[in-house]
Amino acid sequence: MPNLDVPFDSWGSTVDWLLGAPLRIVLILLFAVVARWAAHRAIKGVVERAATRADDHERSSLERVFDSAAGVRRERRRQRALTMGSLLRSIATFVIATVALLTIMAELGMPLAPLLTSAGIGGVALGFGAQSLVKDFLSGVFMIIEDQYGVGDFIDTGEAVGTVEEVSLRVTRLRDASGVVWFIRNGEIIRIGNKSQGWAMATIDIPVAYDEDPAQVIPMLREVSAQVYADPEWSTKLLEEPTVAGVESVSGGTMTLRIFAKCRPGEQWGVPRVIRERAKERFDTEGVRGPRITPFGDAQA
Repeated sequence: MPNLDVPFDSWGSTVDWLLGAPLRIVLILLFAVVARWAAHRAIKGVVERAATRADDHERSSLERVFDSAAGVRRERRRQRALTMGSLLRSIATFVIATVALLTIMAELGMPLAPLLTSAGIGGVALGFGAQSLVKDFLSGVFMIIEDQYGVGDFIDTGEAVGTVEEVSLRVTRLRDASGVVWFIRNGEIIRIGNKSQGWAMATIDIPVAYDEDPAQVIPMLREVSAQVYADPEWSTKLLEEPTVAGVESVSGGTMTLRIFAKCRPGEQWGVPRVIRERAKERFDTEGVRGPRITPFGDAQA
């Protein structure tokens, strides 16, 4: 029961105070919670749309069929959305909480000018000291949004060439062909050559003797290319039938014939091997001679 001996003016002052700063603080907290929920919902939609647009532009129609069957594209988009969504949600929560805290401190009558001045000076000092860290994070953010590369891709960063094992907002880890693990800061990557996106072009050079007739050898290579493309083991790895371009060079007693094979990413090393193997088998059967190396290192027919 309220104390009836308390003067009415005191009760009125208490009510006025409760309807003043405390009520405004509660409203500020409610507004912060609603703003955080709305920001998280908007971030989710933006990240998903950005990931979908990147997927729609990075694959050819045939490649999308392969990736959809394997689930690779869907999993990659999910990983990007989770990473970007987590980062942006953390930033939004931090900003909203900071604004709400400063507003509540102002309602309580606490002096904000000295605090903001100190925070500004500290922020400038921290910015100068951590500018490389900020650069790494910003580069990582844009790299993930644009899907420049992902785990399992074979990339050339300029400093190292290898398969990506882990991607974070600050560092990319990849392993080269010798098994060496490289840790590369995202802010230090100037260019990226991704050999695992879209499609790859394999270039196969077949050397034969100088005096072999191209009119006979080229049809053999076309038949070999058609057989490889018709092979069920390799038809899913080739996007189209390999093309025999013709004679690439003639020098030192050697005539070099070139074949182009458009294939799935990562298959540009296996496809040339099988084409060379089958071309040699066909040449042995037809009696097509390869270049011979003399003791002095010159190729002769």
